[in-house]
Amino acid sequence: MAFDVCVVGEINPDLILYGLPKLLKPEEETLVEGFRCTLGSSSAIFAHNLAVLGTRVAIVSKIGDDALGKMAADWLASAGVDLSRVRRAASGTATGLSVILNQPEHRFILTYPGTMFELTFADLDLDFIFSARHLHVSSFFLHRALRPRMAELFREAKTRGLSTSLDTNDDPEGHWAGHLSEVLPYVDILFPNEREAKKIAGIEDLNQAIDKLARVCRCVVVKLGAAGAVARKGQERWRRGGLRVESKDVVGAGDSFDAGYIHRFLQGATPEECLELADLAGAFSTTHEGGTEAFRDRDAVSAFFRAHTKTI
Repeated sequence: MAFDVCVVGEINPDLILYGLPKLLKPEEETLVEGFRCTLGSSSAIFAHNLAVLGTRVAIVSKIGDDALGKMAADWLASAGVDLSRVRRAASGTATGLSVILNQPEHRFILTYPGTMFELTFADLDLDFIFSARHLHVSSFFLHRALRPRMAELFREAKTRGLSTSLDTNDDPEGHWAGHLSEVLPYVDILFPNEREAKKIAGIEDLNQAIDKLARVCRCVVVKLGAAGAVARKGQERWRRGGLRVESKDVVGAGDSFDAGYIHRFLQGATPEECLELADLAGAFSTTHEGGTEAFRDRDAVSAFFRAHTKTI
C-alpha cells in the first residue's frame, strides 16, 4: 500500500489580509498591515499537515492550468503528499481562491470556487482511492458536481473496508441538507465545529445536536475552538480542553485538528488519545499565519509535539 489516507477534495491558495479596521467603508481605500499568501482549502490543509505528522497521504482533486494551481500543488508536494491523481481542468476554469479578511473580533471569508465546482465522480480513480486505509472528504458543500454521488463514494469505501471521515465545513447557500443525509450513515468520524453541528442536526442545543448526529455517524467530534473539543461514540463521551498558545490566527486550525485526530486514529488510538493529538495539532497551527505555515518547519513541529506528548 503506497499511502494510508486518500483525500478527495479541493486545492487552492488562501490570501489572508491582516490589520483591517473594524468597519470597512465602501468606495474608500483601506490600508492593511500585512498579508500572507499560503496553501488554503480545507482538504489541502488537512492533507499537508497530516503528511507532515508522518501519515502517508494522497489527494484526488482538480486544479486550473494556472500559476495558483501550480503554487498550491508545489506546497503539497513539499510535504510529501501524492499528487498523481490531481487533474488539470480542460474547461479553462481557474483554480479557486479564498481571500480572508482578518478583523479584530471576526473574519470574512470570500471564496471564488473555480475548479472546486467541477470535480466530478467521473474524475475519480476509484481503485486508487480504495487502495488506501482511510477516505477523508472536506468542504462537502463546495463540491457541487460531486455531491450527488458522494454517498456512492462513501458507501463503496465502506464496502471496500476503508474507514471514513467527513468535515463538511460551511454551507455558503445555507441549506445544510440535500445529499448530506445520504452520506452520514457511511461516515465513521464526523468533524463539525459547534455551529456546523447545530446546522447539520437542525437543533440549536449543542448536546441535543450531538445526540442526534451520534445516532447516525459512528463517531462525532465537535471542535469548540479555544474551548477544546468533545467526542461522542455511542453512549461514550470525551472532552478535551483547548491548549493555550500564543496565536497568530485561526485559519486552518480545524483542518489541522482533523489531521491530528486521524493520524492517531490510524495508529489504533482511543478517541480520548485522538483528541489529545488533535488539540495539539489545531493549537500548533495557530502559532503561525495561515493553515500550513507552522507545519512547514519540520524541526519546529517535532519540538512542539515532543514538548507536549510522547506520541506523534
